[in-house]
Amino acid sequence: MCGIIGYIGEREANPIVLSGLKHLEYRGYDSCGVALRDGNSLTVKKDVGKVDEVHSRLNFLEPAVNLAIGHTRWATHGRVTQENAHPHLSCDSSVAVVHNGIIENYQELKSWLKEKGHKFKSETDTEVVSHLVEEEMKKGKDFVDAARIAIKKLKGSYALLLVHKNEEKIVAARKGSPLVLGVAEHGYFAASDIPAFLDYTKRVVYLHDYDFVVLTPKRFEVFNLLENKLAKRKIDTIEWSAEKAKKGEFEHFMLKEISEQVETIQKAALQDENVVRKVVEEMRRAFGIFFIGCGSSYHACLAGSYLFSKIARQHVNVVLASEFPNYEHFLTKKTLVVAVSQSGETYDVLEAVRAARRRGSKVISIVNVMGSSLTRESDAFLLMNAGPEICVLSTKTYTSQLALLDLLAHALAGKYEEGRKRLKYLWNVIYNLTSATTREMIKRLAENLKEKEHIFCIGRGLQYATALEAALKIKEVS
Repeated sequence: MCGIIGYIGEREANPIVLSGLKHLEYRGYDSCGVALRDGNSLTVKKDVGKVDEVHSRLNFLEPAVNLAIGHTRWATHGRVTQENAHPHLSCDSSVAVVHNGIIENYQELKSWLKEKGHKFKSETDTEVVSHLVEEEMKKGKDFVDAARIAIKKLKGSYALLLVHKNEEKIVAARKGSPLVLGVAEHGYFAASDIPAFLDYTKRVVYLHDYDFVVLTPKRFEVFNLLENKLAKRKIDTIEWSAEKAKKGEFEHFMLKEISEQVETIQKAALQDENVVRKVVEEMRRAFGIFFIGCGSSYHACLAGSYLFSKIARQHVNVVLASEFPNYEHFLTKKTLVVAVSQSGETYDVLEAVRAARRRGSKVISIVNVMGSSLTRESDAFLLMNAGPEICVLSTKTYTSQLALLDLLAHALAGKYEEGRKRLKYLWNVIYNLTSATTREMIKRLAENLKEKEHIFCIGRGLQYATALEAALKIKEVS
């Protein structure tokens, strides 16, 4: 899962982008790099290794510039090498690009570009983008138009940042991969995730699929390539602070987020009662309900199906989002799809939601990120209110999903207040589970288990979902 960050504005961009890269380290990566626009030239510094390691060797802080883009790479196309690290330059070194996603038709584009005389230095799918822009500029197009034409040729998913040596601009584009803008008095940011620039601003713009953005030091403009027109995007102010996206006194983010469940369970219960009632009415009207999710969210859906059966006497179909195409023929205008996703950007979940909408089905989502694609494509949504989940392993958002599904089951059974009281009671239970005494007991248990060759997690009924989630956590963390 690659991370990208860009800044253009009145301040020195180097330390801002360096800080952003460090905040994106949680996404996992094997190499990193930056492109710095200095006057009418681009300086690219990249290598295999952690951000601090590569920075210590190459010095990302020089030359000092007001426009820079950066990237942390998790290898997909191509080996883990310096050449395959981002950013990637065009043949004439005039265009640099960073990318998160998969360009499905890159082989076809690469062959075409080679016929035009382009020389490639990497094995990546991303490098075709800088060469495509260069090719269009050879035809007389300016940088922005060339980037727009080039991006329209791409098939697959992308979050892209492009810069040109002669232009005080960043071009950003998004389709199927997360990309958000940051708006500050001194300039503009574009990044894979909000924590990358949260030290500098809380004002954000959530981009839509096919959005094409031009950032300058003084303004930004959004053009939607699908609608082929300028698009207005709202500036939102996020409520959580930069401290929420930092480890603080904890050894790592996973421990921090486990401890935060004391408050996140409570926040999950603080739903707008009118929205809950709207969701319940949709459930009562529905002829067939599907719960869909991926990974931990799928396990939450599975647990939710047991809760709905036991508490509300309501049957629901639980489907892994990637397998949902096999069930599309059951969808009608009377079907309700409940989509569960922490980020609201999970590809398979979004594809399932779009399939449901094409067939006229209603969509309700349970999501943690306001302004995400899933919130925009749902008829109604419930927010987990869990704050940023930095650790790749889901912990607090999994239990928040369970809490919301439990609350919905009680509401459907006509026991909404009882459901809220139940979640408030859980505060004490969760608090005890995160106490120092319990942590020491868990450490002793872990010491006994760590040398075992096999671990089997077993359960039945509701605890079958717990066993699946426990097995996933053990595999992910080890």
